[in-house]
Amino acid sequence: MADKTNTDPARMEKIVSLCKRRGFIFQSGELYGGLNGCWDYGPLGAELKRNLKDYWWRKHVQERDDVVGLDGSILTMQQVLVASGHVGGFSDPMVDCKTCKARFRADNLETEQCKQKPSKCPGQAEQCELTEPREFNLMFQTKVGASSDENDPNAIAYLRPETAQSIFVQYKNVSDSNRVKLPFGIAQIGKSFRNEINPRNYTFRSREFEQMEIEFFCRPEDGMRLTDEWLEERIRFYEEIGIPRDQLHILDVPDGDRAHYSKKTYDIEYAFPFGVQELEGVAYRTDYDLKKHQEASGKPLEYFDEDTKEKFIPHVVEPSAGCDRTVLALICEAFEEEEITNEKGKTETRTVMHFTPRMAPVKCGIFPLIKKNEDLVRISREIQRTLQPWMNVFYDEGGAVGRRYRRQDEVGTPFCITVDFDTLGENGPEQKDTVTVRERDSMEQQRMPISELLPWLLERIR
Repeated sequence: MADKTNTDPARMEKIVSLCKRRGFIFQSGELYGGLNGCWDYGPLGAELKRNLKDYWWRKHVQERDDVVGLDGSILTMQQVLVASGHVGGFSDPMVDCKTCKARFRADNLETEQCKQKPSKCPGQAEQCELTEPREFNLMFQTKVGASSDENDPNAIAYLRPETAQSIFVQYKNVSDSNRVKLPFGIAQIGKSFRNEINPRNYTFRSREFEQMEIEFFCRPEDGMRLTDEWLEERIRFYEEIGIPRDQLHILDVPDGDRAHYSKKTYDIEYAFPFGVQELEGVAYRTDYDLKKHQEASGKPLEYFDEDTKEKFIPHVVEPSAGCDRTVLALICEAFEEEEITNEKGKTETRTVMHFTPRMAPVKCGIFPLIKKNEDLVRISREIQRTLQPWMNVFYDEGGAVGRRYRRQDEVGTPFCITVDFDTLGENGPEQKDTVTVRERDSMEQQRMPISELLPWLLERIR
């Protein structure tokens, strides 16, 4: 079970440094000083995030008969968010410090640092003077249409604060067009936006973020059971992508701390270097959302059970994961600095990212032993072209092979292929058309025929 009191700021600093140095994550708009709470994923970060989203979709939509997909609009009309309770109710308590002019969430002061005295929390230093808490609306508002009037309420729209509402609004269309029967789910991966008072902890709490969410519709009597089943399903998913169960903490959210619409909520938390924080919530939302939208729209959203001839509003179980938070957890879990003995017998530090192969941004490095040998380069390029349609690979011919291994270790590449003179048959015909395959974590090597590379790799990266 994750230790909720353990933090490691030094480790987090190293992870942030590696993410920028190797092209995982950059500060958005860094050229102009940076946009607080917004992040850009570099080449390796984009691959890692895509692998996570693809695997989530595969496991929860493609491989299931009871879940279908949706890709809803980011711009959300005001009526939807009025009905859901977001307009007028989606806010955090905020305080200002009159001394340093900083702003803080009033309910998180114990986790913040005073700008003038970092050893203390806001309000603890003698010179601190905090205002009374006031509500701060977290939604980004905009106007729709070039000729929209400033006072026209119908022209108001919002960047969606969550992906769930587009699923609820389209529930009836999805149900009718796909002829699905309860229980069934609607899955969505997409961007959401919240104007956080104080974004913090790297990418963990951002103003623009991506969610991986399912609204699983069911009969009322099945809600509690399905909540427990989805909790276990989601824990297994984290294990499959490389986050072990003992690094997760399951919080059964007590009655007074749950959202008002929730009858049961589990928070799946991870032991980040900055403390144990929520990765995902599994919430039993009952029939709150569909009932609210039925009341506000005046349109029927009941489900008709053909077997029992009942008509009722389905209840909903919601497994809602933060995509960016999960990417950060994968990076934190994978990072290690280990002491090893090199080929010369000297001790050195190896920085390695232990991504599970299915999540790794680059699946395989391909090296010709010597870049000036045309045959070694030709065969290496042929292997590259063979593998590229199936996976992301990286060709590298610069420097000693040992240094190339280290570069790939640092970005988490699980396998490296070296084309050498044995491949050409110069040391005997028995090794001709074979290559050296090196495994990242154990650093062990084996010879393998070129013709067997593709199926061997595909078996390990799925």
